[in-house]
Amino acid sequence: MQGADIIFKHFPNLSKSQQQQFSALGELYKEWNEKINVISRKDIEQLYTRHVLHSLGIAKVQPFLPGAQVLDVGTGGGFPGIPLAILFPETQFLLVDSIGKKITVVKNVAEALGLDNVNAEHARAEKVKGKYDFVVSRAVTRMAPFYQWIQGKVKQESKHNLHNGILYLKGGDLDEEMQEAKLNYAIYDLKKYFEDDFFDTKKVVYVPL
Repeated sequence: MQGADIIFKHFPNLSKSQQQQFSALGELYKEWNEKINVISRKDIEQLYTRHVLHSLGIAKVQPFLPGAQVLDVGTGGGFPGIPLAILFPETQFLLVDSIGKKITVVKNVAEALGLDNVNAEHARAEKVKGKYDFVVSRAVTRMAPFYQWIQGKVKQESKHNLHNGILYLKGGDLDEEMQEAKLNYAIYDLKKYFEDDFFDTKKVVYVPL
């Protein structure tokens, strides 16, 4: 199984505590994945590239400020929310998923890592209360329905370089999907930040709201 070195290479200014948390992710997910399958068997060996580093692509596009609130919709086993919460310990994250056993994994991983900036809820996105600076997600559905789910959940007042909105991890050709959604958007290619072949077609889609 890969180690966390690939994370340290791309994020060299981590504290000792953050390095320990990233290093612990591999074994934690391996252990939990044997009980509740949240990551495909072939992907668990590539956890640090395909899940952790992929999640952190959002941080290359927009780092989060202390006190910011971020909603992770359809988090699955905790991606992108858990890696982002390690990287931004002073940002508050709410991770939601409609599948309860996945949230069980998220809660246990967050607790084992001591992530007191993470809350996790078994809920559909439409039912989530509150407003957030950004909504993040990793390809849970097409952008048009996703936008419907999270309408009204983004704060109007913006403090970051990018205006508040959606930061969405997606792959492949997105033109048709984004035209269908009829939203303003920008696309950031992750191959600009990470050299692994896995990122050749991977992108962050930013939708200001």
